[in-house]
Amino acid sequence: MIRLEIWSDPICPWCFIGKARLDRALESRPDHPFEIQWLPFQLNPDMPREGMARADYMALKFGDDAGILAAYGPVVQAAEETGLDLNLPAIARTPNTLDAHRLIHWAGLEGRQSVMVNRLFRAYFQEGRDIGAQDTLVDLATDAGFDRAVVARLLASDADCDLIRDADRAARARGIRGVPFFILDNSHAISGAQPAALWRGVIDEITGQAG
Repeated sequence: MIRLEIWSDPICPWCFIGKARLDRALESRPDHPFEIQWLPFQLNPDMPREGMARADYMALKFGDDAGILAAYGPVVQAAEETGLDLNLPAIARTPNTLDAHRLIHWAGLEGRQSVMVNRLFRAYFQEGRDIGAQDTLVDLATDAGFDRAVVARLLASDADCDLIRDADRAARARGIRGVPFFILDNSHAISGAQPAALWRGVIDEITGQAG
């Protein structure tokens, strides 16, 4: 197996699009050699733990309606081309994603990160749920098959908060400034929401070399 490390944030629309495209490639190549690990990167590491109103966040980051349209027009187009139905008007709050990243980390201990990552993306971008709220995260983890009481207890503690913050800082120290960001076999970097065709080509090249 070849490790594919993915730095991502569950409130990053390009990360959702990038995962969907990668998933298409993996589905078409069921014998792919990748062992996938999701790693934390917070788009807004200084976001208050309670998050903030989405309208306020958008105005602060992109300015007026023209700035928001310029930023999100390409996102909507790319999502449609990828077959993703985004429900951006349903998003009321932009959360701090520290707890969501803790949930992804714990899912990784059971080898189920991709399931949890996908549930978080769908909750935020398609259901308009606040994935910074611990009760929401407990519900999502339960949906994904995790023990509700265990997740609730962990989220109520500070378990692995420092681990996530340190991992985020380590990513930036490596030069990662935006996500999604992929490192293949600890040597080849791929940035951005690449098309499924690129990933199929990478898989075919690897498996061809292996053969």
